[in-house]
Amino acid sequence: MSDLTSILSIVPHLPPTISGVGDYAFHLAQQLHQDFGIETHFIVGDCNWQNTGAIADFPIEKLNDRSAPALQAALLNHPPIPVLLHYVNYGYAKRGCPWWLIEGLEQWKRQTPETQLVTMFHELIATEPPWRSGFWLAPIHQHLASRTACLSDRCITSAERYEKMLQTLSKGKHVGIPSLPVFSSIAEPDSIPPLSARKKQLVIFGQAGNRRRVYQHSQPLLRQICERLQIEQILDIGSPTGLELSTINAVPIVALGRQSPEEISEILSTSIAGFLHYYSGRLAKSTIFAAYCAHGLLPICHRPHPDIDGLRAGQQYWTLDLGVFNSNALQDVADNAYAWYQTHQLSTQAKTFADCFVAR
Repeated sequence: MSDLTSILSIVPHLPPTISGVGDYAFHLAQQLHQDFGIETHFIVGDCNWQNTGAIADFPIEKLNDRSAPALQAALLNHPPIPVLLHYVNYGYAKRGCPWWLIEGLEQWKRQTPETQLVTMFHELIATEPPWRSGFWLAPIHQHLASRTACLSDRCITSAERYEKMLQTLSKGKHVGIPSLPVFSSIAEPDSIPPLSARKKQLVIFGQAGNRRRVYQHSQPLLRQICERLQIEQILDIGSPTGLELSTINAVPIVALGRQSPEEISEILSTSIAGFLHYYSGRLAKSTIFAAYCAHGLLPICHRPHPDIDGLRAGQQYWTLDLGVFNSNALQDVADNAYAWYQTHQLSTQAKTFADCFVAR
């Protein structure tokens, strides 16, 4: 490593705002400081963000105006140190078209061409049906992502399909782009017990909308899972869903509400399985799936996903239609999921970013 001591990080939000990208940026900054002594100075793009002291260990500057001049001025107010952009287009603009962000970066880059810009592409182009604005704005999303990729000195992304798209969008500038599935937003445990030593608990964890989808569309699956795994209780973790559910097949649903990260880690470490009803092909971008894998329980999905990002049904996650219920096979799946996660755990990702900051 070099003597790099600090970076600037542009983010749409930070905690306490509920934001997967904000959580990712915060945990990454902690790990960069712990492992490499690199301090992150945040520039927050949300003009309405309020700092409650949740991340008091980091210098934070909030833009008072979402404009190119405001961003340019904020960047130029610092020495020429590497800039890490967390790119998710809808995080910086209501319709996913953050012209101000790209124009501000381009103006800054023209004035400090030797200063390094590393971009983590959390999203590229929204895939939406014709009745949603994202469908019609997709060409603009693609154009802005292309400009950002071409402007960046290094690119990193969270999914294989984005890696391939970025090679095209950057007009060949970037090849061999690191693809890092997201890490767990719940601290990774030091050790994990086998499934045989865990309680017969099924965890349903995540944002309220995702958990509502589980109860509204996957109840038949939950009934069968509870029966075949001999589940004794379902633990619902997160903000209230607004649904009134007490049991599934006489198995009680225990609504735990929002829990601290330490409490969630303890629940995951002692439960046999966790369930997700997630969009096809997006498991690598799910922090909930990452948390399940990191804690060594059995990840269960409502249906198989495409074989992508190193994930395959029956290998790194389980689905009911596999028809395999013996304990050895299920333990193999849990072990494979844990091993898959280790290839991109938080400390591994921090090293990848640190290497990018010093490589030109």
